[in-house]
Amino acid sequence: MRPRTDAVIDVVGLCKRFGSFRALDGLDLRVAPGEVAGFLGPNGAGKSTTIRVLLGLYRHDGGHARVFGADPLSDAVDIHRRLAYVPGDVNLWPQLTGGECIDLLLSLRGVRVESGSRKTELIDRFELDPTKKASTYSKGNRQKVALIAALCADAELLILDEPTSGLDPLMTRQFMNCVRERAAAGSAVLMSSHILAEVEELCETVTIIRAGRTVQSGSLADLRHLRRSRVTATVAGDLGDLSIVDGVHDLDVQDGVVVFTVDDAALGAVTRALAGLDVSALSVEPPSLEELFLHAYSDDPVFADQALSDDGTRP
Repeated sequence: MRPRTDAVIDVVGLCKRFGSFRALDGLDLRVAPGEVAGFLGPNGAGKSTTIRVLLGLYRHDGGHARVFGADPLSDAVDIHRRLAYVPGDVNLWPQLTGGECIDLLLSLRGVRVESGSRKTELIDRFELDPTKKASTYSKGNRQKVALIAALCADAELLILDEPTSGLDPLMTRQFMNCVRERAAAGSAVLMSSHILAEVEELCETVTIIRAGRTVQSGSLADLRHLRRSRVTATVAGDLGDLSIVDGVHDLDVQDGVVVFTVDDAALGAVTRALAGLDVSALSVEPPSLEELFLHAYSDDPVFADQALSDDGTRP
């Protein structure tokens, strides 16, 4: 992967060592203007290390890392004027109110808050009481303060590390709407999350990392071509030649319901085969992001054991 000047985040072959441990081992990552990019991997995969390199908190040992075309370490001040960062565990000044914390965070960026401003709008949307002391806030309310401050700033880049931690489903939905608005306005968004359903709904592209390396990267549509779709059909009578169609896998029939997976290239042949059967119900589901994620780690025995459900079967 070659460096690109049109990407807001452009990381190629990034390496970072802590002693003999390689936290990042040739990682590639790109985020374009107006793009919401998901950044996935289990604990210890290198997500937080990557983010700290991008924020100029760590010096990388090899590879190429650019934010707005500049070096994250030597040009950190200029870069930070153009980005907003929200961690997954927010600490605030306990004696300040929520509103004062937002004002302080914005003042550090040189943003003046006017009455009737976007700050007021976002406080209403996130249902935050800005008059309460930060020391009385729950984890979710502390998260709201950081999100409001980040979204108020009109930053060209949002770096969000587990941003919905502590938020209830309603506030998570509000967060998603706000992120879409920022992306529509041209901001680039890099979002690290363990909640695959959120990433699948919100992000246009996904980068999955493992042991400090990128194992899969691209749009969700592109990545889904790497896996098979699942077909479920209720069929009366004989299945005919369905079982011998090239591209059909894992065929299972129980009480008139047939379930199988199919390669994308074989969907036409499967459709023709089903057309000749007595089908009363049919569904075709593309692979979920969770399936793509598990597939990326399928040959890792440690991760595979962790991915087993309580009854010992795979999800």
